[in-house]
Amino acid sequence: MPGLDVENIEDIDYSDIEAKYNVEYDDSFDNTLVVDGVPIIDKSKLEKLLAKICKEFSRKGVPIKQDDIFMPWDDSTGKSVGYLFVDFRDANDATNALLAMNNHPFDTKHTFKLNRFSDVEKYANMDDTYAEPEEEEYKPREHLRAWLADPQVRDQYVVYRGEDVEIFWHGKPSQCELAYKPDWRDFLYVSWSPLGTYIATLHRQGVRLWGGPSWEPQQRFAHPLVKLIDFSPCENYIVTWSNEPIIVEGKPQGPQYFSPEDEGNNLAVWDIKSGHLLRTFSTSSSTEGPGGKRQMQWPALKWSPDDQFVARVTPGQMISVHELPSMFLHGKKSLKIEGVVDFEWCPFSDKDRDEVENGAGGKGTKKAPENMIAYWTPEVANQPARVTLLSFPSRAILRQKNLFNVSECKLHWQNQGDFLCVKVDRHTKTKKSIFCNLEIFRVREKDFPVEVVELKDTVTDFSWEPKGERFAIVSTNDPNLGNPGPGITIKTDVSFYQLDRVKNDFKLLKTLQNRTSNAIRWSPRGRFVVLATVGSSTKSELEFWDLDFTLEDRREGQIVKEDWGSTIQSLGLADHYGVTDVEWDPSGRYLATSASAWTHTLENGYAIWDFRGQELLKQIQDRFKQFLWRPRPRTLLSKEEQKQIRKNLKAFSREFEEEDQRETETVNTELLAHRRRLVDEWNAWRARSKKELAEEGYDHTKEAQSEEEKEEIEVWVEEVIEQIEEEVEEVEDED
Repeated sequence: MPGLDVENIEDIDYSDIEAKYNVEYDDSFDNTLVVDGVPIIDKSKLEKLLAKICKEFSRKGVPIKQDDIFMPWDDSTGKSVGYLFVDFRDANDATNALLAMNNHPFDTKHTFKLNRFSDVEKYANMDDTYAEPEEEEYKPREHLRAWLADPQVRDQYVVYRGEDVEIFWHGKPSQCELAYKPDWRDFLYVSWSPLGTYIATLHRQGVRLWGGPSWEPQQRFAHPLVKLIDFSPCENYIVTWSNEPIIVEGKPQGPQYFSPEDEGNNLAVWDIKSGHLLRTFSTSSSTEGPGGKRQMQWPALKWSPDDQFVARVTPGQMISVHELPSMFLHGKKSLKIEGVVDFEWCPFSDKDRDEVENGAGGKGTKKAPENMIAYWTPEVANQPARVTLLSFPSRAILRQKNLFNVSECKLHWQNQGDFLCVKVDRHTKTKKSIFCNLEIFRVREKDFPVEVVELKDTVTDFSWEPKGERFAIVSTNDPNLGNPGPGITIKTDVSFYQLDRVKNDFKLLKTLQNRTSNAIRWSPRGRFVVLATVGSSTKSELEFWDLDFTLEDRREGQIVKEDWGSTIQSLGLADHYGVTDVEWDPSGRYLATSASAWTHTLENGYAIWDFRGQELLKQIQDRFKQFLWRPRPRTLLSKEEQKQIRKNLKAFSREFEEEDQRETETVNTELLAHRRRLVDEWNAWRARSKKELAEEGYDHTKEAQSEEEKEEIEVWVEEVIEQIEEEVEEVEDED
């Protein structure tokens, strides 16, 4: 170039250009993690293993590629060494991966252990000199079941009205009071967990759990636009569902959030204690309902009673059972059942739960009982409909029963798992009429015998007595069933059945005819039952019944033939206009009825009754939405301790009666003291007023005299005008 001094080109200063375009390289290893616990393989399985590792990381919200993984090899054996290195984009991604994947179960034999590469080097050169750690101040955590230690042994309930929630104590009239009024806003509804430990609120952003004496937030689950929730029986897990599919773009990443693999799903399973997301599913396979509307079965996932498994049905194909907390498919395969419609887990009895707890704690030698699944399949071609009892996880078939001319089946387990009732809606050969059969499996007996109760009418409601051998049904032959129309109430019959131990079959105890009841609500303790007319615009009756009113009629636990059904007695009738919900408290002593604004807007509110149907409290509240009793967990008392309490019940009753008497006397004493205080205040006011008038020179005696002079006296004079005497002859009786 002209004018360029080639000899002096080395003297040109390029520092400003170099500073502007300088590229700084990160030579640290903060973005590199060491993953231990990896299966040892040969090179033929490398591609498959790396693909599965990438998939597991992506499921937890930290996507990686196979090019980001370096796996060392043992040249002497030609196999891997059981660990590998993963490079992430930056240190933040590495931190998220460390939190999400450390202690992650890769399969049944391998669990990932993650460490930073820089930590490995740091700990290798660490000083071995022991340094006394600083003692941290102990901060005790609140007991989440502290409410069970209430001195008055009261229950709690929550009321949701308008935008406000209130939690109350409930007991004797003098013990009822407000327990807590939270400042929760912008939520859809509230729900207690099955054992009463938490109360959940559903918000636009997700779900919050609250609990403890101070009602502090305990956990949160980020599921936008959540509409439904379901707890596992032991409160270890929670399921959330939204009608909107999951969108991940622009959302936070980590174990408590959705990952790209969850995109498009709408059902999520969470661990309550850690708050971590376990897995998501899609509920797009909802069945087609009447009128072309899609219906989703809820709960969509069904839990085993011990929280070890959760299962879902793919209608017509299979039942998929997942292990917890890994959410892996049990045995790596589903239960392939052609035509399967529905299933239910068998509940554990108290004895089963004791065996599970003893086995888990190492106290007992007896093997814990297996879970059991009942499912049904419809008639297909020449195959009859079938109900099957299946042991799980062994997958052994325990009992099968063929059914014919079946339109629909409903599975009803007794709450202790002693009986299974299959309500079978059958059709005639012409398929013009429907009638019902009850197929009852006695699960605790050898070979699972089945009793059949044949009915001529349609059964609209079925309910087992808790921990009992009785059940109640609501049946009807009303032609308006299915299309009642405005102002029409379906006429029903309510029947009670009990197991006759002599003949080993279920016999009719009593039928209540010509009723309008459509709902059966048993007391949690059994014996007492309420028959309610729910959701009707014309009827709202409540019938309170005692099925053991004359308990002395029983002889050694059996009812004699001529007295069969004589123990059933009506306790009372009540009415709650527009009732939409009926629920017993955990003790079985009180019943709550409510009329929710979610159903109608006429006389919304709630009422509380005793077990005899006497109204104790009634609140009419505008915009009232929910009333929920707080559940109680299973008692911690042993069978012997419970038996001892029942044996000494009179002594305990005497103690409570004395306490009630003292409370009554205290109330009377306080009332007398209050009246005396009012009289003293009145006399003091009179004396003060007289003194003030005297000081002003006012003479009240003159005013009294003037008033006496003006007093008018009226005298009444009675005068006899005429008096007539008549003789009356007495007629004696001939006998």
